[in-house]
Amino acid sequence: MKPSILIACAVLLPCLVAACDAQPQQPDASINTRSTEMKPSVTYLHLLKHTPFFTSLTTEQLRWVISHSHEWEAQPDTVVAQCNGRAHDVASDQGMWILLDGGWQIEHGQQAYPAGHASAGKWFSAAVTDQPCRLVTTEHSYVMKIERADFDAMLEQGFAFDQHLNAGRRYYSDLFTTPAELVK
Repeated sequence: MKPSILIACAVLLPCLVAACDAQPQQPDASINTRSTEMKPSVTYLHLLKHTPFFTSLTTEQLRWVISHSHEWEAQPDTVVAQCNGRAHDVASDQGMWILLDGGWQIEHGQQAYPAGHASAGKWFSAAVTDQPCRLVTTEHSYVMKIERADFDAMLEQGFAFDQHLNAGRRYYSDLFTTPAELVK
C-alpha cells in the first residue's frame, strides 16, 4: 500500500471510530409527554425553508431556528403534547410545536380536529387553551419543538410568524370556544 494512503487511513480512522461511537443527541428533558414512538430527527435547512410556517424567514433566521429547536420523527397515533387544562400554569408545557410534515389532530371534548402542515392548525402550544386536550399525530410526521423563551426571542427579533400565528389563534379560539356538538 502507498505511504500516502496509510497516512490518510491513520488520520481518518480516529474520526471514523469517534463517529461510530457518538451517542445520539439527548432528548430535551422538558418533553415529558412524548410517546416512545418519537425519535430525535435532524432539521435540514433546505427542507425547512419550504415548510409553510418558515417560508418567510431569511437563511440566517432559519439557521437560528435550527439551533434553537428540536425536531422529532413521530409515528401515527403518537401523543406529541397534552394540555392539562391550566394554560398558564408553571407546570404546563408552554413550548411551540410546529408540524413540519405529516398530519396531527387536536383531541378535545370527544372530538378530533385534524390539521396539516399548511393549515391554520400547523402550530400548537398548550398555552392556547385552559381546557384539557391532546395533540396526536394522524400519520408518519415530523414535528419541531421550540421552547417558549426561544420562540419569544424569535418574535423579538422580528421573525415573520404573524400571519401563521394569527390564523392559528383564530382557529384555536373557535375550536376551544365552540361546543363540540356544533362542530362537524
